[in-house]
Formats: sequence, C-alpha cells, structure tokens
Amino acid sequence: MARSTEDTAPARPAGKSLKPLRRFLPLLTAYRLPVALAFLALVVAALATLIVPLAVRRVIDHGFSAEGSLLINQYFAVMLAVVAVLALASAARFYLVTWLGERIVADTRDLLFKHLLDLSPAFYEANRSGEIVSRLTADTTQIKSAFSTSASIALRNLVMLIGAAVMMVVTSPQLSGLVLLAIPLIVLPLIFFGRRVRALSREAQDTLAHSAAYAQERLLAVTAVQSFVQELTAIKAFKDATAVAFDASARRTRARAFLTGAIIFLSLGSVTAVLWYGAREVITGAMTAGSLSQFVLYAVLAASALGELSQVWGEVQAASGAAERIAELLDEKPAIAAPLSPVPLPSPAKGEVVFDRVSFHYPTRPDGPALEDVSFAVAKGETVALVGPSGAGKSTIFALLQRFYDPQTGRVLVDGVDVRQADPRAVRSRIAVVPQETVIFSGSVLDNIRFGRPEASLAEIKAAARAARIDEFAERLPKGYDTEVGERGITLSGGQRQRIAIGRAILRDAPILLLDEATSALDAESEALIQEAITELTQHRTTLVIAHRLATVRNAGRILVLDEGRIVAEGQHGELAQTNPLYSRLAKLQFSAQSA
Repeated sequence: MARSTEDTAPARPAGKSLKPLRRFLPLLTAYRLPVALAFLALVVAALATLIVPLAVRRVIDHGFSAEGSLLINQYFAVMLAVVAVLALASAARFYLVTWLGERIVADTRDLLFKHLLDLSPAFYEANRSGEIVSRLTADTTQIKSAFSTSASIALRNLVMLIGAAVMMVVTSPQLSGLVLLAIPLIVLPLIFFGRRVRALSREAQDTLAHSAAYAQERLLAVTAVQSFVQELTAIKAFKDATAVAFDASARRTRARAFLTGAIIFLSLGSVTAVLWYGAREVITGAMTAGSLSQFVLYAVLAASALGELSQVWGEVQAASGAAERIAELLDEKPAIAAPLSPVPLPSPAKGEVVFDRVSFHYPTRPDGPALEDVSFAVAKGETVALVGPSGAGKSTIFALLQRFYDPQTGRVLVDGVDVRQADPRAVRSRIAVVPQETVIFSGSVLDNIRFGRPEASLAEIKAAARAARIDEFAERLPKGYDTEVGERGITLSGGQRQRIAIGRAILRDAPILLLDEATSALDAESEALIQEAITELTQHRTTLVIAHRLATVRNAGRILVLDEGRIVAEGQHGELAQTNPLYSRLAKLQFSAQSA
C-alpha cells in the first residue's frame, strides 16, 4: 500500500551519505562533451591561479633592484596573460556547469513526472498532491546546485586544494608538516556538522512541502473557504505551517553558519600560525622571503579552498536531503503495471466486458469490501445501467474495468482477455469515459475537447463539439473555441463542463463507453439538448451507465441493481420497479424529484 509522505516523512532517518545524489549521476552521461569541457575549463582556471605565487616569489627574490626592472615587466606581463586565461576559463566553466545543472533539473523533473503518471490512484489516495508537487518543483530545484554551482565550486576548490598542497610541500616540506597537523581540526567538524546540516535540510524540505500542500488545497477550494467565512482560520493555519518551516530553515542555517565560521577560523588560523613560524625561519636565514611568500600564498589558497569546500559541503548536504525525497517517489512502485509479456487484445475490438466473481476492497479501506462476488457480462453493443445507493460499488466497477486497481479475487475481462494480463494502456485505449466530476484543464475549449484524442483533426473536433452541443455556447464566447477557460474551467458552468466531457468521449470513438452520471450537472434544457447526443453516442457501442436519471435508466437494455457491493437484482425498468424493493424505492425518489 502506498505510504503517506506527510505521515512518514518525520520518521525516516536522514542518512549520513551522499548516496541519494549519486543516483542522479547517470543523467550526466548523456552530456559527456559539456562535462568534459567544463572539467577542462575548471582545471585550466585552477592551474592559472596556482601559477601566480611562483611569479610572486621570483619578483620578491630577484626583482626589487635596478637590474630587475626588466624582469618585473616580464613577470607582470606573464601574470596579465595568466589572468586573461583565468577569466576566460572561469567564464566557460560558469556557463557549462550552470547549463548542466539546469539540464539535469529538467531531466529529473521529466523523469519524475513520467513516473508519477505511472503510479496508480491508490498512491494518490495516501499522499497529498501539494506534497508531491513540492517535490517535483522545489526539491528538484534544490538539487540543481549539487550539479551546477556547488559541484563547480567543489571541484575547483578540490583541484586548488590538491595543487596548493603539492606546491606547499615543494616549497617547504617543514612548514607543510605543520599544516598537516591542523587538517584533522578542520576535517572533523566538516564531517560532523555536515551530517547535521543534511538532517536539518531534510526536515526543512518536509515542513516547506507541508505548508505548500496546505496552501494548494485551500487555494483550489477558495470558493468553499470564502463561502464558509474561513479565511482567518486558513490564514492562521498557513501562518503556523510557515512558522514551522521557517524554524526548520533557521536551524539549518545556524548549523551551516557555525560550520562555515569554524572552518574559516581553523583554516586561516593555521595559516597565521604557519606564517609566524615561517617569519622566524626567514630571520634565521633558513628560507628566503620569496619562498615564504610563495608558501603563504599557497597556504592561503589551500585554506580558502577548504573554507569554500565547507560551505559547499553544507549546500551539497541540503541537496542530498532533497534528492532523498525525490528518490523516495522514484522508488515508489506502481501498484498497476503492464506484465513483462502482455497479452494483446483482439483486433478488431468487440467491446465485450465480463466481471467474473470479482471481490475488491480499496487499499485505504481494507476492512470494508467495495465489491463482493460480483459477476455479470455485457455483450457487444449492449447498454447496461448500474443503479444503487451511494457506496453500493458502481464507481468501483468503472475503476476496475479501467484497471486503476486489481481485484483481490475474480477476473475482469475485456474482449476475452483478463485485464491483468494486458497492457493497461491498451485496455484504457478501448474505453471512453464521461466522469461524474468533469476535469477541465487550463487552456482553450478546443484544447479540452482535443484531450479525448490529441491527434484528431480540427474538423473531427468540431464535429464532436456539435454532437455534444458544445457549439451552443462555444461560438458565443469572445474567441469562440479558442477562448481560455481558466484553471479547472472556472469560467464555464457545470453544464458546459459536462458537455465538454461528452465531446471528449465522442471524439475518442472507443468501443466501450462509461457514463458516470453523464447528465447530472445539466439543467432541464441542457439535458434535453444532450440526451439525443448520448443516445447517438451509445449506438453500436458497449455502454455501462451509472444512472440515476430515469430517462437513462429506461433506455438501458438491462439494469443491474447494486447494494453494499453486491448485485441484488437484474432486469428492466418496469420489471424491477414491481419486483425489487430497493429499485422501487429509488425509482419513486427519482420520480418525485423529477416531478418536483
């Protein structure tokens, strides 16, 4: 069963390694040339920087005299050339690593979004959409630094540290030995506090995602919030959530600040101590002033590189925490997946549907069966209505037929093939659905109709729109079919949204049609307009209808009456109204509602 990220996140160990980040390294293999060029630019920039102390030593030891004026000119000319190389290499490095970081983030988002679309509805029952969107956006942005700025700075300073350390040994092995004594004082805090920063970074990302999820839920239901005058309650709850997120971020920032300050003090403090000792060596004549200057410059470069590494280490630890959250989603296995060798559905499609002793309960409600030992068959071209009180199992039949879930026992067959043995996409491609709650996407009216079959021509889309009576309102809109409908179709009425859903189903032209309260959102006039379209749509198609409207029930060739997950009666309207108490009661309620 899918786990709730909100409920389980605080209990997960933060971990002590960069393993989550290593998971995304293979993405770099597609960009070998930019990686190689970035590394080359990085090495050139580091070597250019390491040349400067050599020139300084030569100037100090040999250049401060009348005879050395020409030498000084030569040295500074060379240094100017080195600076130019450093500038060009640094610019190239910055561009390449930034490009790589953005590219990795884009690829990661594509990979994650594709994986999220493969996850079954059971996963989304147990996880908040706002939390998931936060991982798709904020967390992927967080890892960008690990593959761009932070990676670039870390590699550059690592090369600088190694190069400076080698040159320190070459310049003065004795002074280098003193520096080695200080390294444990620098590295140990880096390791210890780095782990702490990573744990706090994970906590900060979790709390931020929680506040984002809360905000998304309330904004998507802003009319309900305003209707119930709950603005102040929502504001206070969001303020509390952001305060928790701020506290977590502040703790992470304090840990990173302490880590950075401690490393800078220890590294530069060790340089000061070495400089004191070296000054005494110059006084005794054991080394020249130029050699001491060269050593100190290399020591400063090494200390600065180490200080930068400490800061970058904190950023990488933060990115690792975000990568861990992304990896958890990528590790989530789809509950519904195609078998390794899917059984092909017969062609041409027939549209036959069979439920064979199917029992099912939802993953989040294991103790309450949604269906229990349900069996029925729908022949090609037949229309069957599903009738029953709320919670009887009607929508569950639709969900199992589309293989959003698998039954615990029994089989669901489409055209003689168990849907568990077929590719889910192949099964769903033979089904058109008009859901009870119509989903409208931001975009134009035309875009939303085209969603039923994206490759359809404009003429086919317009034909489907006319059949669904969408032209009745679309042509009166400011830009006609190109009019933007807003997020979730907020500018459309309920009946207009429902007609778009029917238009999609007409355009899809699938052999199996599922109608879930297809006219529930329509007024009497709109229903009259569209009932004819539905009648035409159902011809020559296998149709299952979740029906409460009497007109739909009467037109059905057969009616299945469900109650508490079981089929309790089967027949036609007139027969069931006389013989089945449950159907008779439902019919009377509907007659009363219609007459009222």
